[in-house]
Amino acid sequence: MSRLFVFVFLNLIFNKCYSQNAPVNFETNGYGAFWNWKVFENGQNPPLEIVANPDTSGINKSLTVAKYKAQISGAPFAGCETKHGAGIGSFTIDQSNMIIRIMVYKSVISDVGIKLVRFDNWSLGEIKVANTKINEWEQLTFDFSSHFGLTYDQLVVFPDFVGRSGENIIYFDNIFDIEYVAPPEEPPAPKDAELTLPNVCSPNNDGVNDYYFPLFVNADWAEWHIYSRYGQKLFESESLTDRWDGKHFGNDVPEGVYFITAKCGSDETGNIVEKKSFIHLSR
Repeated sequence: MSRLFVFVFLNLIFNKCYSQNAPVNFETNGYGAFWNWKVFENGQNPPLEIVANPDTSGINKSLTVAKYKAQISGAPFAGCETKHGAGIGSFTIDQSNMIIRIMVYKSVISDVGIKLVRFDNWSLGEIKVANTKINEWEQLTFDFSSHFGLTYDQLVVFPDFVGRSGENIIYFDNIFDIEYVAPPEEPPAPKDAELTLPNVCSPNNDGVNDYYFPLFVNADWAEWHIYSRYGQKLFESESLTDRWDGKHFGNDVPEGVYFITAKCGSDETGNIVEKKSFIHLSR
């Protein structure tokens, strides 16, 4: 038997023995749904159930999740665990898995605990993190960096680490999964252009209504014209920001009533607004 063959064979055996089965997502084609989960210290120890996701509208879109019934007669540290050497597999804590995440859906605020156990039942104990939301999915993060280099073959979950006055139902999912990042918010829908035509102008340099201009909102373009009562065009513009100073060819127009026609539109929505009105000009 060649040395190369022996090396490859041993490498395959090593990777098979020391591999982590994750993320634990309880899907039929994933990990966790068919594992031998043992419930402990939980009254009559009702078994862990694999059920339909109670809320797919939130951050967890999984079809199936784990359901744990924390009984009133159960200990605060009641939980469930995988079988040694099965299910989660044997794995060493390193840079890739030292941050453990789990999604929970709970009706109460309480600690959730995660514990990793060695083949000989030795452990550094559980790490606990409380949920901050109820009746919706939340991802909790556990820092196991202090376990760096340690090898485990059992996963223990404490879904409701608290003394309780009634039965609590806890759903959990996606253990050892990547960090959930909320999708970017949808950009707001474009708004139609709007047009308002004031009807006063007093170009007397007192700082009030010295200039006349239409009010354009959400407009990408505009056209507007000002006429005398006899139909003479005194001013025109295709600008959203132009202003009329009450002059025609540099000369003040007399006080009186003038007329304006204007239209504007939005390139995004395609709407066009057209309006006509009058202007009372006084000095």
